[in-house]
Amino acid sequence: MLGLTAAKVFAFISQYLPPITFFTNHKPASTYHHRRRDLKSYRILQAQTNHTQPNFKFSDESDSGACQITEPYEKIVSAPLDYLLSIPGKDIRGKLISAFNEWLHVPEDKLAVVREVIDRLHTASLLIDDIQDSSCLRRGHPVAHDVFGIAQTINAANYAYFLQQERVSEINDPRAFHIFTQALLDLHIGQGMDLYWRDALVCPTEAEYTRMVMYKTGGLFRLAVELMQIQSTTTTDLSRLVGLLGIIFQIRDDYMNLQSGIYAEKKGSMEDLTEGKFSYPVIHSIRAAPGNTQLINILKQRSEDRAVKVRAVQYMESTGSFQYCREVLSGLMEQARSHVDELEILLGPNQGIRHILDLLQVHPPNVNPAP
Repeated sequence: MLGLTAAKVFAFISQYLPPITFFTNHKPASTYHHRRRDLKSYRILQAQTNHTQPNFKFSDESDSGACQITEPYEKIVSAPLDYLLSIPGKDIRGKLISAFNEWLHVPEDKLAVVREVIDRLHTASLLIDDIQDSSCLRRGHPVAHDVFGIAQTINAANYAYFLQQERVSEINDPRAFHIFTQALLDLHIGQGMDLYWRDALVCPTEAEYTRMVMYKTGGLFRLAVELMQIQSTTTTDLSRLVGLLGIIFQIRDDYMNLQSGIYAEKKGSMEDLTEGKFSYPVIHSIRAAPGNTQLINILKQRSEDRAVKVRAVQYMESTGSFQYCREVLSGLMEQARSHVDELEILLGPNQGIRHILDLLQVHPPNVNPAP
């Protein structure tokens, strides 16, 4: 990508939109059965202790008894997830669901299932992200694993994945299970590559990074729209717009992490540098001057020192990396708006999508960070 103009970058990124074809080759999943509370369950009725060993007696339990035991357990197990859910986020995914429904017209009761699935999966993924990134703050509050412990937080996230797998069965379409499973596979592939580059100190190409974003960030966007579209009479292919939104969202997030003071107050100052993350501006800066090892060495240190991180940001400014991000985002935004124009001819106006694009618009910063 080195030496390419931003215009060529837009064309290059287009090769990766979309990486996964919508609504084709979806093999019907085997019938999914609900978690049944009427399965045989057991309760300890009596424990008599003697000098040898406890004597336990078990008996079958009624449905109501199973619920009485399970519900308190579920509350305990889900506590880390509930903690993060209680802290408001940007809810960009919820806004996207509402916006796409201006075209798809999914009934609200069915849409509620999609909303919950996406919200819970996203929240569960944040629990894991914060552990893997050794984060201290999430939305301006202590991360869940600092409150509940790492083991309990991992378990809560995994539990949430399976709960939402069960919830998807309410859609009553054999394609839903396959769509859900594919999205979870994509999410873990994308996350795995992101972690590999960071931990092995391997700087990916922009092509590799874009592909990872399509798996990781774009995965939940695709899941939401695919689950909606199998319940809609609208068959127009929306995959290109979904792909563009995923890439715009992630590159903007990378940019804002290093440039925006508002973002820093919520998540932590220039946290991507402390995590050693090869974000989009970092990748451009390293590849713009491959002989200069300053930035990659700062990433290697995982420093929390603000002065060190400001030095990294200043270096990225010197390689034109933030300007490059703004140009790429501007070009991608232009593509997205143009594609919305085309879709509106087929499907009608969509103020929700246009509002989201306005929210994602990036402007040059007024000031540079100071040590």
